[in-house]
Amino acid sequence: MAQTNTYAKKHENILYSQEFKLYFSESVGVDWRTLGRRLNIEDNYLDMIDKDNNKTEDKAYSMFTTWTRMNDNPTLEELKTALKNMKRIDLIRKIDEFTKTSSLPESSTRTSSKKDISEICTALKSFYLTNYGKINEVQVPLKSPANVDLMHKFVDLCIVDAVNAQTDAVLSERKEFLQKQLRYTPIPYSEIFMKDKSVTIISGIAGIGKTWLLRKCLLDWSNGLIWKNVKFVFYLECRRLNQYQNISNIHELLNVFYKDIINDFDISTHSTLFIIDGLDEFKYLNELINCSSSCNYPIVNVLTEIRKYKYVVAGRVYAIDQYQSISTEDCDKINIQIMGFNEGGINNYIENNVLEEKKDVVKATLKESAIAKSMSSVPFFLSFMCTIISNSKGLYKNSFLTMTDLYANIFLHFLQKHIIKNNESIFQFMKNDSNKEYILNICKIAYQLFVENRVIFSKEDIQTFIIDFDKNEETFFGFIERIETSLGEYIYQFAHLTIMEFCASIYAYNCLSSEEIMTNKKLRSCLSMICGLTNKNQNSSLKFLVDLNPLKKTCEDSLFLFSILDRLLKLSRKSYEENNYQLKTYYVNLFIECFYESQSSLTDEIKLIVDELELREISINDGKTSYETSCENFFVNHYIKSGRKLSELSVNKNILSDEEKNLIIQCSTNVRYVVFYCPIKLEGLKPKDKIEVLRIIISRYLITKKDFEENFLPWINLCEQLKLSLHDDIDFIEEICEWIHCLNVKLLSIIYRGKHFYNLDELKNFITQKNVLNLK
Repeated sequence: MAQTNTYAKKHENILYSQEFKLYFSESVGVDWRTLGRRLNIEDNYLDMIDKDNNKTEDKAYSMFTTWTRMNDNPTLEELKTALKNMKRIDLIRKIDEFTKTSSLPESSTRTSSKKDISEICTALKSFYLTNYGKINEVQVPLKSPANVDLMHKFVDLCIVDAVNAQTDAVLSERKEFLQKQLRYTPIPYSEIFMKDKSVTIISGIAGIGKTWLLRKCLLDWSNGLIWKNVKFVFYLECRRLNQYQNISNIHELLNVFYKDIINDFDISTHSTLFIIDGLDEFKYLNELINCSSSCNYPIVNVLTEIRKYKYVVAGRVYAIDQYQSISTEDCDKINIQIMGFNEGGINNYIENNVLEEKKDVVKATLKESAIAKSMSSVPFFLSFMCTIISNSKGLYKNSFLTMTDLYANIFLHFLQKHIIKNNESIFQFMKNDSNKEYILNICKIAYQLFVENRVIFSKEDIQTFIIDFDKNEETFFGFIERIETSLGEYIYQFAHLTIMEFCASIYAYNCLSSEEIMTNKKLRSCLSMICGLTNKNQNSSLKFLVDLNPLKKTCEDSLFLFSILDRLLKLSRKSYEENNYQLKTYYVNLFIECFYESQSSLTDEIKLIVDELELREISINDGKTSYETSCENFFVNHYIKSGRKLSELSVNKNILSDEEKNLIIQCSTNVRYVVFYCPIKLEGLKPKDKIEVLRIIISRYLITKKDFEENFLPWINLCEQLKLSLHDDIDFIEEICEWIHCLNVKLLSIIYRGKHFYNLDELKNFITQKNVLNLK
């Protein structure tokens, strides 16, 4: 009995042991507040603890010592009961393990521990510096991947706050990315990673450079530049985690990926950070989002357990959006999105990775093509565009005219480099019907998986739609890659999600009716590219991808395109009738985008549906991407040339691109109503045709007489009705009266100094009275 009492007393005293308090505080992590409430600590105390401490482990330590100080006789059983109610059984096990080993002399334990930590930490950093100093620009299985030296050639990526950056329900990921390019404010790398954050959430579209950034972080931690208070950093790729679905705990996981370094060392008592890369590629993402104790895949529970440590998780926008629903920790968290290279980064990349004699050609292409310019900030696309342009002996001027052209060139580059085994040209390869069938089979696999939102798949999955895949498995490698799991089985995935999306578009165009395409909402993000495949330009590489199915007649293309465009305008009209103006605008913009990608003309059928909807309003503002402006320029050109008149042009942007200036002038040739919400500069470009109504709403802008005369007077000279709203302090109001007096303006409205004038006499009398008062 005496022995039992001694044993119990000894272990109760552990609660006051400094070693135990530090150990436990590091282990409890972000659950410190929840545990405090379970231990009956009032919220006002917990709020003070939260405010007084920056680090999570410091908050946990302060909470724990507060509990022991406020309680006359705190016991391990009370602590375990609280943890049990929180379902933190892992911590109960850690407490039990600690109490078993606590009889060791404190000094010897610490000496040994410090030595082990130092050795392991050094080995881990050495591993990262050796293995992650270079990164392949494109993932395997490329034959000769180009390496980027992250230490010496890494280009800073644009990083933005993504707290409110969830995916818009009606926008494709690619389209949303282009819109965000217009309005983001970059956050310096140092502001994010120099600070000690418990959780960092990173999102971005495919190929934007998330992996580049994460591996740069590994190198900087290894060099002591960031995360200085973190003892261990472990980098885990989801595409590799897919191979180990039966791993049941973190210790086991680390012994698989870092066995030679940690050698069964227990990391739980030390500050540790996990990096999870490629969340969208995690085979069990749905199970992770809807995690329950009865989950059939132990690896899911491991990723859930990792959230008890500091961690960084990165993935495509849609996957991160889903993950956010379970990532609700009450902790120090930052949510960022990667926007790719800035202009300096693009130029730096070209300088470092393109042959000297090809640099000017690459730069000229990126300047002339709105598509190439927009997508060049994405490392994946920039890399391929540089390679394709550099390798081309006679690149057609319109190789990157549309988004479909860009994707098609990348697809054919993959085909040329990884599938065609000899020096045969694409033209010769695609002459063979069996090769066409081969391409269509790849696209069929991509389509099936794309509409099911699956990135990882098995051989059995493929065999459901490619019966003889077993016999020809090796021939598919290039577009598809095979990964061996820990169980000796194989899983498959496309080499890049961009390739998968375009393959799905090719299959939809070649094998589905327009009705089937329009009723499948998953294909909405591919719709413009599907329409782009109807492009008849024989100089385009698209001609190799549109005749893969012998059952589809080429003559059906015009009807195919018309049917999709007609359906989009009907959806727009329905949205308008339901007062859903955002959705109405979305469908109208998608119509114009599809029309542009098709590089079609306004056929008699399309003219009819356009007239029925009165699709005639064009706006220029800071929310429009250069790609959207290109699409509108193309549409307006055809619309006006067909003899139709635009109803309205509105401009709410003062710094205009050449593309936007051209759109304004093109619209001005046949438009009824024009409104300017800010000063503009067209630099020599003047409107020539009559305008029914002109509104100039510039009361917020104090502009000079010269600017008004150069930029607005040419428009005023052409209008029948004029509505002006002027700044109170302009000093050339009398000159404006003289200009207007010489014109044949039928209806006039001027707002000036809080008064509304409907004719020049009223305004002149007001000016005269004002001048008299000033003289007095």
